[in-house]
Amino acid sequence: MGTVYSTVEEEWLWGWDSTPGIVSVWAEGNGVATVWQRDPVTGALHTNDARFRPWMLLRSLEPLRHLGTTLGKDGDSRALVRYTKLSHGGALCYVVSAPTLEQLTLALLRGESSLQGKQLRHVRDLDSDSYLLLPPDEQYLVATGRNYFRDLSFDQLHRLQFDLETTGLNAERDRIFMIAVRMPDGELRTLERASDNDEGERRLIQQLEQTVREADPDVIENHNLHGFDLPFLHTRAKLLRISFALGRTSHKNLLTRAARRGARNDYDASRRVRFMAPGRELIDTLDAVRRYDFSTRELPSHGLKAVAKHLGFAGPEREYIRSNQIYATYLTDPERVRRYATDDVIEVAHLSRMLGGAAFALARMAPRRYERLADAGAATGVIDPLLVRAYLRSGNALPVHQHGDGTTHTGAALYLFGTGVAHRIVKADVASLYPSLMRQYKIGPARDHLGAMLALVNQLVDQRLAAKAAARTEPAASAKRYTHEAMSAAMKLVVNSAYGYLGAGGGLTRFADVHAANEVTRRGRETLAFMCRELAARGVTLREADTDGVYFAVPQSWSEADERQVVSEVAALLPPLVQLEFEGRYAAMLSHEPKNYALLTYDGKLILRGVAFRSSRAEPFGEAFLRQAVRQLLEGDISGVRETYVQAVSALRTRSLPVYDVSSKVRLTKSSEAYAVSRDTRREISYEAMLASGRARWTTGERVRVYRARGGTAALAPERGEGSDALSGPAADAQLAGYDVEYYVRLLRASFAARLQRAFTPEDFKTLFSDPMQESLFAAGIAEIRP
Repeated sequence: MGTVYSTVEEEWLWGWDSTPGIVSVWAEGNGVATVWQRDPVTGALHTNDARFRPWMLLRSLEPLRHLGTTLGKDGDSRALVRYTKLSHGGALCYVVSAPTLEQLTLALLRGESSLQGKQLRHVRDLDSDSYLLLPPDEQYLVATGRNYFRDLSFDQLHRLQFDLETTGLNAERDRIFMIAVRMPDGELRTLERASDNDEGERRLIQQLEQTVREADPDVIENHNLHGFDLPFLHTRAKLLRISFALGRTSHKNLLTRAARRGARNDYDASRRVRFMAPGRELIDTLDAVRRYDFSTRELPSHGLKAVAKHLGFAGPEREYIRSNQIYATYLTDPERVRRYATDDVIEVAHLSRMLGGAAFALARMAPRRYERLADAGAATGVIDPLLVRAYLRSGNALPVHQHGDGTTHTGAALYLFGTGVAHRIVKADVASLYPSLMRQYKIGPARDHLGAMLALVNQLVDQRLAAKAAARTEPAASAKRYTHEAMSAAMKLVVNSAYGYLGAGGGLTRFADVHAANEVTRRGRETLAFMCRELAARGVTLREADTDGVYFAVPQSWSEADERQVVSEVAALLPPLVQLEFEGRYAAMLSHEPKNYALLTYDGKLILRGVAFRSSRAEPFGEAFLRQAVRQLLEGDISGVRETYVQAVSALRTRSLPVYDVSSKVRLTKSSEAYAVSRDTRREISYEAMLASGRARWTTGERVRVYRARGGTAALAPERGEGSDALSGPAADAQLAGYDVEYYVRLLRASFAARLQRAFTPEDFKTLFSDPMQESLFAAGIAEIRP
């Protein structure tokens, strides 16, 4: 049996049903939930069907009065639709249920149509404040108090990874020619088409289905699974007129759900969907990477190869092939492509094990499917389901979303004490400052009469600190350490979003309370100002301070013990639930703007923070220059900074860079129709590039790479295969290098070199980044320049 939680507050967080080993739940509106359980001891898989009554919350019973005697209280066996009235005066005070969701919604729509005097065809047509309707699987989990993965470790899941290799990126015309698969036991397979025609591709897709059925995984994983692999498979199967499903049920095709990121909806290109395979959880490791980088801001990019290199699990013999050369390579050297493809699925498995634990830990708490928690926002995706379950478990009515009274949300505390370069840096971390202040001063939403928000935050903070401490006691790279670190990361994610939940404007969250949020920020400013005064009084030089912590420089004579001592002294002066910790020490720091800085560790690792140093829109050549130049600056190698700049200018002027390196990735926010209307008054490079490439139509949300070509015209750039580290591309790229050289030379200085401007006097900066072809004969020696 699983753990049984003894207090009401524990049940709010963990549920109350101790059923162990749930690895997937699939429920539909017919009142049947299929539950797959993996035995924590034997590993055997069991499947059970459970009956439940689909339910929803209503503000009023009036729309159901037309049911007459077939509407009754819970326990009335004659009633088709049954209800329970919740207490404590919240607006959503009736829980209504029926044998099927169709019966329930039809009854509701019929009554509302009569009351409003117009035909309503879908629940979405109702006033959103009049009801709360969860997906069937969440209805089941909330009502039963069950959760995923109780008593299971991450490594006990049966996980399968697959990756497509295609002749191109357009599923409408390109084909799948190979699929790499890593089985749950680690076996590697490559599935390949037998012929270059429809029948060969049909059989390949069917072979993938058969392989998944044979392996019977609980989880299917890949990097950009929902952005590329599943949409490509879905489209190819549709064009080839075959069914394609990966689930454990009798559904013949993949199902879909609305999502923030994913494939475009077949029926509405402005909306995004994710695919579902009932009985299996479809996990995109790109979600875990985005979540991890949101906290650390240290990844060079979100691509699989770049992340594998950065996190240190890319093998020394890892095969790399540029994406636009994979199929051509397969035709001449198929074995090399097989190595490349299997290396991909091996890295996905490593990546999921390293970073996927946060979603795994969240699924142990929140009443949602694992795959939904993997891409959910922490506030509405995690806290909301926990609060809904807490209120229903306690028999309390829920409030509806409520717009504010016009009070503005005051900003968080942020201090920048100095720009430029400083040495011997220490960071003192305030462990979850705002949630800690919420706990210390009992600041919660006014409408949360149950006190559930603070109760959840209390437990989450305690769980996070316990998991963080437990991780330190386990060997590096051990399964237990990964589990504890994942739990800590998950708790941090949720507790830090609790404050954001409070301050969410426009009625975005059910318990939003701007007055409570402002009280938290007021306390935060007071606390941060107090810490800064006390640190400065002990002889340090403050650099930057915000809710994440304080950076300061220490005297040259100080040891690490002295650094730790000063943090401990200030920590002892803070309220009991506000914890200040010594987090790290660094050899040097470049401060550019608030929350935009670079750090160099004592062992030579460079850390960049903020959009000034890391941006998805930045041109790769500029980012490469910036990383190298910042490192040299912090190491004191000013001549090296100059040489890096000269080399970057030379690479541009000799056109030795491929156009990819000067391109910028942009998101198209205007439709082709909207741009056609505004084009006469304002021309924009991203849309002009589309038109110049022959693309007269596109959809909003599409991301493309654009660059400025010769003569100031716009052009589209090809994507580059991940994993290529060369500054200069192959001959195929060189002949495409028709970019506007002097534009990018100016951009290098005005945009990228300018990030180093705060480190020098104006005269020194001008000298250091003067044009290599126009250097002044009277310029001061580069070697004499000091930051």
